[in-house]
Formats: sequence, C-alpha cells, structure tokens
Amino acid sequence: MTEGGPTAALWERDEEVAVVARAVDALCAGRRSRGALLVFRGEAGLGKTALLAAARRLAEARGCAVWSARGGETLRSVPYNVVRQLLQPALVSMHPEEARARLGDGYDVVGPALGIAGPGERQADPQGVCDGLVEAVRRLADGEPPLVLLVDDLQWADQETLRWLTALAEALADLPALVVTAYRPGDAGGETARRLDGVAALAHAPVTTLSTLTPDAAAGLTRAALGESADAAFCHEVWTVTGGNPYDTVELLARVRDSALDPVEANAPELRALKEAGRGVGLIARLEELGVDAHRFAWAAAVLGTGVTVSLAAALITVGHAEAVRLAQVLREARFLTFADPVGPDSELEFVHPLIATAVYESIPDAMRRAMHGIAAALVTGLGLGAAAASRHLLQVHPDDDEELVAQLREAAREHLAVGAPDAARQCLERALAEPPAPDTQARVLYELGCATLLTSPATTIGHLREALGTPGLHGDERVDAVVRLSQALLHNDQLEEAVRTVEEEAARHPEGPARLRLQAVQYMWEGIHAGESAAPDRSERLAALARTCTGRDNSERALLILRGFDAMTRGESADEVAAVCDRALVDGALAPGLGWTDTEWGLELLMMLASAYAYADRLDRAEALFTDALRAYEKAGWSGGHLALAHAYVGLGLRRRGRLIQAEAALRESLRLAERVGRGLPLYWSATCNLVDTLLARGHAGEAWAVAEQYGFAPPYPSTIVLPDPCSVRGRLLLAVGRVEDGVNELEAAGKAAAARGHHNPVLVPWAADLARALAAEDPGRAALLAADARRQAERFGTDTAIGEALRCAAALESGRRAVQLAAEAAARLERSPCRYEHAAARVEYGIAARSATELERGLALARSCGADGLAARAREALHTVGRPGRLPANAPGATARPVDQTA
Repeated sequence: MTEGGPTAALWERDEEVAVVARAVDALCAGRRSRGALLVFRGEAGLGKTALLAAARRLAEARGCAVWSARGGETLRSVPYNVVRQLLQPALVSMHPEEARARLGDGYDVVGPALGIAGPGERQADPQGVCDGLVEAVRRLADGEPPLVLLVDDLQWADQETLRWLTALAEALADLPALVVTAYRPGDAGGETARRLDGVAALAHAPVTTLSTLTPDAAAGLTRAALGESADAAFCHEVWTVTGGNPYDTVELLARVRDSALDPVEANAPELRALKEAGRGVGLIARLEELGVDAHRFAWAAAVLGTGVTVSLAAALITVGHAEAVRLAQVLREARFLTFADPVGPDSELEFVHPLIATAVYESIPDAMRRAMHGIAAALVTGLGLGAAAASRHLLQVHPDDDEELVAQLREAAREHLAVGAPDAARQCLERALAEPPAPDTQARVLYELGCATLLTSPATTIGHLREALGTPGLHGDERVDAVVRLSQALLHNDQLEEAVRTVEEEAARHPEGPARLRLQAVQYMWEGIHAGESAAPDRSERLAALARTCTGRDNSERALLILRGFDAMTRGESADEVAAVCDRALVDGALAPGLGWTDTEWGLELLMMLASAYAYADRLDRAEALFTDALRAYEKAGWSGGHLALAHAYVGLGLRRRGRLIQAEAALRESLRLAERVGRGLPLYWSATCNLVDTLLARGHAGEAWAVAEQYGFAPPYPSTIVLPDPCSVRGRLLLAVGRVEDGVNELEAAGKAAAARGHHNPVLVPWAADLARALAAEDPGRAALLAADARRQAERFGTDTAIGEALRCAAALESGRRAVQLAAEAAARLERSPCRYEHAAARVEYGIAARSATELERGLALARSCGADGLAARAREALHTVGRPGRLPANAPGATARPVDQTA
C-alpha cells in the first residue's frame, strides 16, 4: 500500500472496525468462546485490505495468533492455495513428528493437501479432505492463543478453499476462531459466486458492503496528505475524479505530491490526467517509462503470482541477481511492488495492490504471456515441485500438439486427485484434450477425465466415459474398467437400467474368460440391487448355476458367490445356504485382497450386499464386523462423503437388527447428516432415512418417525435401487402407527405386489405380510389368517430363528385364549435364540400379555429398556398393572414348569 494508504483506506470505516473489535473481544472473553465469521465485500479499492490490516492489529494487540492469506487472480486453478497459505506456516515451523502428532489420524489425509506430506497412492475423497482440514484448524487452535484467520480477495480463492471455508464456518459454533474475509462480488461468477453467497449466508454478523468516501472524507484525506492549504474546490475535484474510491484517492494524492502540484482550484483540471496514470492504460504507460527491463520484471512477477521470489522472477526473464535486485527496487519506488528489506534472492515480492497486478498481467501480449507461462512451468518442474505445482502454468500454454505437455497434465491430474482436488484434475485433463493428445492417447485422457469426475458429477462422468469408449484406444482390461466405471456413474445418476444394459452389451462382445466373468458379475450386481417392477424370470437360476461353477479362486468368482448369497437371501431361500455361499467368498474368514472397502475395482455395493446377506440370515456377528470395518476403513482413508454416509447407515442397520436401538438411531442420524451434504434423492439417502424411520418405530416414537419421513421425503416414488429394509413395507407400518390405517393397508398391499414381482420372499427383509395381517385382523380375519400362514411358510423355508419367531408372533396376534398363549410362548422361545433382541423383547411382552404373566412382562420390560424400546416398555408397564395373582402356565405351554402365570391364564 502506498504511504498513508492504510490510514486513508480506513476513513469512514469506524463502524466496520468496531464490528471487528467486538468480535475479537468476544473471542478473547474465555476459552469456551464460540467462533465467528465476518464478511466484508466491496469493489476494488474500497479498503477491504486495509480493514483486514486493522483486524490484524486489533487481534495482535489482544494476544491472538493471526494467520492470513489472500486469493490470487492467476492462482484460482491451484487447489488449496489459500488454505495452504493459512495453515502451512504453522505446520512447517514444527518438527515433522510434532506436526504428525498435532494433526493425529488426519495427518495422512490433510498432509498432502497442505503440501507437508506426499500424496497417497489412491484418489482422496474431497469431502474427507475438507472435513480433515476443518479438524486441522481445531487441533492447531487447541491450546494456543485465540486464533484469528484473515482471508483477502476471496473472489479469487480456489474451489477447494471455498468448500473448506464453508465447512469451517459451519463448525465455528464449537471452534474458538474468528474468521474475517473480504471479497469483490463483481469479480466472481458461476460456481465461485454461488460458494461466496454460501459463505456470506453463514456470517455471524450482517455482511457489510463497503461504500465510497463522502466528499467531506475526501477533503479530509486530501488535506491530511497535502496540507491544510488545499482549498475546497481542489478537494471536491479529488472526490469527483476518484468517485470516492479510497485506493484511487490515495494513489492520486501520491502523484499530486510527486508532481509538486499546488492543491488549489486553478490546478484542479490536472487531476483527471494524473488519475488516469494510476489505472489501465495510464498505469502501463507509467510502467513503460521505467524501462524495458523493469517492465519485463513486472511481467514476470505478474505471471508467477503470489510467493514470487526475486530469484524466480530473475530466472524467468534471465537476468542476474544484482540486476534483479535493482529492478525490484525500481518497481518499489514507483509503487508497483513491495517487499521487506533487506532484499535478497529469497525475498518475496508482492504487488502494492491487486488492481496493479491485474493490469500488468492483462497488458502482457497473449503470445508472450503464454510463452512465459511455459518457461515458468519448466522452472517449477526444475525445482522438483512436481507436475501439480506447474499445472497452473501449463493450463495457460498455447495448444501445440505437444505430447510431453499432455503427459505432464495427466500426471498433474493424478497428483490433484491424490490430494482430493477433482476440480483441478478436471481442468488439467480438459486442457490436455485441447492440446490435443495423439489419437491413441485421447481415449485414455477421456477415461481419466471420467474417473476424475466420478465422485463429484456422475452425469459429467457418463458423457466423458461414453466418448472414451467410442474413441479407438481402449483395449483389454482398460476398456473393461471404463465400462464398469460408466455403469457405476449411471447407477449413481439413478440410471440403473442403463447401467445393466451397458455391462450386458459389453459382456456379449467378450469370449469366455476373466473379462467376461467380471462383466457378468457387475451385471448381476446391478440387477441384484434393481428395484424395478419385475426381475428376469430366470435370472436367479442363471446366477445360481454360474455360482456353482465358482470356487472363489479370483475376485470375479468371489463377487459372483456374494451375489448368489444376496440373491438367495432376498428370495428367502435357506439361510444356512446363504451363509455357506457367502463364506466361500471369503479368504480365511476375511475379505480377499482387492475386495476391501476402499478398493475401487468393485465398489462398496458388492460388500454391502455381502454384509446384508449375513445380517438378514441371523449371522449378525459377521455382518457387524463387516459394517464396522467399512466405517473404520472410510474414516482412516478420510472418505467422509457418500461412502461414509452409507457405512453409518449400515452400521445403524446392524445395530437395529441387534436391538441396540438408541445406538442405531445415533448412527443413522449421523448418516443422514453426511448424506445431506451429498444430496437428496440418492440411494444412500434412502438407506439412512428408511432405517431411521424403522428404528424410531421400534422405539415407539411414531410421531418422531413421521416427522423424519416428512422432513426427508420418505414417500413414493421410491428409488430404482433396493433399499434395506423394504421402504414400502416400512412406510406402510409408519402409516398404521400414526393412525392412517387405510393408507397403511394400501401401502402394504403395494409392497406385497412389488415383492412378488421381484421374487423377494424373505419375510424379515420385506415384512409386509405380517403387518398387513395384523391390520386386517378385525375386518377380514380370513385373509389375515392366510397372510399369516403364508408368512410362516416363507419363514420356515428361510429357517432363521428371527424369521420363524416373527411369523409366530404374527400368528399369535390373530388368535385368542390358549392358542394365542401357545403361539406367543413358541415365538418367545424361538426369538430367545435369535440375535435380534428387540424382537425377543416384543415377543416376551406379548407372551406376558397373552398369558397374563407378571414374570414374562417383567422379563420383556427389562429387555425393552435395554433396547431403548420406550413404546414397548410402556406397554409392558401398563400390562403389569392389570396382571393379578401369579399362578401357573397351561401344562402344554413351552416353559410351563419354569414361568408362573396367573391361574386365569
């Protein structure tokens, strides 16, 4: 800033400074202080930078730690550029082991993004990196003085930083840090403008839009700079010429001083010409007057952007060290550059104001600018900083059929993906296509571009992968990989039928062998999770026949065994056979190499099918181990997007099956929180919502379950993928629970029709029949009895204690007298052997009610309490009040000798 600039720029900013002062005071009030976000906006030159400088002075005066950063117009393609400026200095000052200890488990996730650790071997989850960086701020702030983060020129921040800043702002309620940002709204568009609006919406005080100076302020500033002798007419002309812009006013007054112009009315006409020299063409003309070498040195600084050193700028224009120092000093004296004394090779240069940097950069002839970026890329690469660091320059080089540049951009994209920056990777690969690559390389670049966008934009991925597959160049395993990725993108974009058709058509092109087997397995996988109106009539038979030939010698065969086990489970075939087939897909009881939760060849859907098959076959120990491993794997890898949301949903499903309802509810609410960030309507969103509604109903919280259903849109139309448990059945039970009996019956009827069409006859997975039988018991007892009998036949075919016990519960509910007691006792005995504790608790309570047994009711009450089933516990307590003198069970009831009941039973 020009001499006198900070003071000048704060004229008429008392209110804004007071807002900052109050926020700093609140931050320093105590260790339990809440964080806050302040947002200032205004067009160029209105004093945003000076306001942030004032914030720094206020914070440092109170003993705060202050970290600062700013966006750069030519650095918007550099991922995590701004967040690195903020956090990196604090970390590089530590010993590497200290930094690792400070960041904890998140070091391997955020270290590469912050440039303090090398990237991992696989693509990082952008959401996981974002969350990890928020946690990094929390850890770095812990035990330190109150932390203040200042971010200037936010309109030029990279997309990754803007995503992080939004997440940080949302976390400030329990993170003691003050964030003060400033940006120009007019210089942002598209996604950046949307993200800036999102940040502003999270501000803890009204967003302040800075205004221009009033004529009185301009007069005061003029007299402060030029002396009290400046007359009123001259002062007013200063305001008129500059429009009250503080930066333009300061620069104009500096040139008035340089030109020794008397501040009187007679000289006022000279002001407009002097002002023009401070911007645009006038600024560049003034730069040219400094000489060719100084002009080129300024170009070099503008091309290199922030973090420019004297030696790097010298190398770009090939001048010696001494000459570079001289040129830097010339540009400082002319108020173009600023740097700290004494100046040396490693001294960092910065333009006095971003307006100057922009004007200089835009003045460079296009061909020269592109050439300088090419030289800069070579310099960065020569310093060993990697392709990703050079990529912002490579993006600006003129396309010229350069295969080496294509290779560099592809490598840069891989590095960007490894640190969780798919947007930066996309830009590199799109630029590589513009080079263009050689014909035999183009398909690979398109494939890599599709992979780069898979996590963030399935619809975009579909277009890229289709183009890649239509371009010569992909062969063998590469082509199969591309087809599988395309089918995954179609699935994630809710185009499941197209996903099935894509792999089916590709499989038909291949002879018998590993590639065809893999494609067939993927086809069966997508068909297996398809919730369409009907399944192919011979699909299960074909899958069973193919699985019988599989020994589990490779992952394609293991995948087919998993798919066969899942299909058998949904169809209600023998649970023992389901478990046996699934066990054959494991290697020594564990997942095979290449089939882990973070391996990308097969995707998480296959393993969720494996764990679900175990869960509904009453092998909950295996299911819970798999669900928990998924959660740990995603947390360790820093994947906190859709994968982690689905892992929490299935952990919740396992806890619900186990009867640990309170823990299940917590896991499912966390799943919904994460799913909200990914987007509604996706299959993972339905998994979380359906299981939460089911769990709340089990807890007896029907009103809360209805509120969740309303809030998250748990209603038809249902997704095209299978959701466990069946959402139509769960919604039918919900409608019955809130008293909408007719609607509930209709919903359960629809669930039955859909299940029959798909061949889903597992009465635990799709429990429509038992609920419908209970609902029809009074008005249509004949049909209710038929439904209950059919549910029992299916349960006995499946063969688990849970399925049979639940069928017996339903049958008991339709009977009365001794028959009801007998069936209720059998249900309780069966479910006592089941791992599903809530169902056992319900059976005990129902047995106690039927038999009027205080002992059974007390057992049921204890079980209900341990599950967190509040409604069931209340029912048991109410029944206990009506139970009379203890007696004995009927002689033919199971457990009669051990459990006394009322004699009237």
